[in-house]
Amino acid sequence: MSTSPVTLMVARRVAKGRYQELIAWLHEGEQLATDFSGYLGSGVLAPPPGDDEFQIIFRFADESTLHAWEHSVSRKAWLLRGSDLFANPSEHRVRGIDGWFGAAGQRPPRWKQAVAIWLAFFPVSLLFNFVCAPLLAELSLVPRVLVSTLALTPLMVYLFIPLSTHLLAGWLHSTPNKPLRSTVATHRN
Repeated sequence: MSTSPVTLMVARRVAKGRYQELIAWLHEGEQLATDFSGYLGSGVLAPPPGDDEFQIIFRFADESTLHAWEHSVSRKAWLLRGSDLFANPSEHRVRGIDGWFGAAGQRPPRWKQAVAIWLAFFPVSLLFNFVCAPLLAELSLVPRVLVSTLALTPLMVYLFIPLSTHLLAGWLHSTPNKPLRSTVATHRN
């Protein structure tokens, strides 16, 4: 079992007409998690306009404390109570940024990971600020940063960073002794 913090990311699509009920149910789940040993925090990211998928994040001290919460009777009862509020659930665990870069032993060096994330984040952040700056100009710094991070985090985690790592896969996993072209050919097989 892992001894480092573990984050469980859960996606839930709200059932038609059940938005307010789902919000209350999600907050109930967050409150429930606070009663468990090893709980470090959680959050709910609302979907952007035109979407209906919420992102729920639970963070625990290690794999064993997350496991205890996941398999608890109270969590199972909570999931059952909310089962008609959402559709198409998906869950996955993330330990830091490593989940974006493959299995252990196959991950690129951290500096390459940082470049891939920056190459995704910079243009998206620039575009967001260009488009939304007039709308957010009257907000003070903290609310402005809050709005931008709430909007950009799900986009980065679920769309742009995975896209960046896919497009840069040949470079990310190339070794100094192998030319990039042969590495890309290897990844296509």
